[in-house]
Amino acid sequence: MEFQHIRLEVDPDGIAILTVNRPERRNALSHLTVREIGQVVEAIARGEGVGATLRALIITGAGDKAFVSGADIEELSRLTPVEGYEYTRRGQAVLNALEALPVPVIAAVNGYALGGGCELALACHIRLACPEARFGQPEVRLGIIPGYGGTQRLARIVGKGRAIEWILTGAHYTAEEAYRIGLVNRIVPRERLLDEAKALARQILANGPVAVRLALRAVQEGMEMPLEMGLLHEASLFALTTATEDMREGTRAFLEKREPQFRGR
Repeated sequence: MEFQHIRLEVDPDGIAILTVNRPERRNALSHLTVREIGQVVEAIARGEGVGATLRALIITGAGDKAFVSGADIEELSRLTPVEGYEYTRRGQAVLNALEALPVPVIAAVNGYALGGGCELALACHIRLACPEARFGQPEVRLGIIPGYGGTQRLARIVGKGRAIEWILTGAHYTAEEAYRIGLVNRIVPRERLLDEAKALARQILANGPVAVRLALRAVQEGMEMPLEMGLLHEASLFALTTATEDMREGTRAFLEKREPQFRGR
């Protein structure tokens, strides 16, 4: 796959780094950038091409200024209402598909994550940030509102009250504040950010692949259900794991006091 606005590198362990590569525009999300991210996500979801061997995805930004600074304002300024609706639905579809991936997705936030950049990070399963990172949903300063899921995912992650404050003020917040309210999982020095993200991915990948995939489903899908339905969903997915070779190997390895050799089936 060839790209203009992103880079994709996959190491021998199946850990991919997707870099939004527009440092001259602070990695702003253009139509093309979103489309290229969507192509990678679709390949992973289908298990085709690069997605056939990929086991974890790390998303970051090129340069040392921005993860993703937001939407491409020049493109945004020309939208009509009809185009605006289509614009947000396309972006939402890509981020929905990213969030639904059956492999762990880790955001390595290396700078500004504003507007669409914050929304991209919100759609990842885990977020690491360097101390210099800044987060925010400043769309109201442009006379618009978040359109790639910010009004929905931010409230689900940090709570309704904090999300409303962030969205209505349009303020920027430090990595420390984002960590304090649960938006960021860890703060890591910038020079170690990608290494820490890879180490976290490898820690996850050492576990049973089927269990990791189903655990992601249980959390992601269960969050949209009433508690009792979520518990039933959890029980059903747990039951599926008991039919796997991985479950037999994992429990046997524990009893035999050795490391398990999972096969993902």
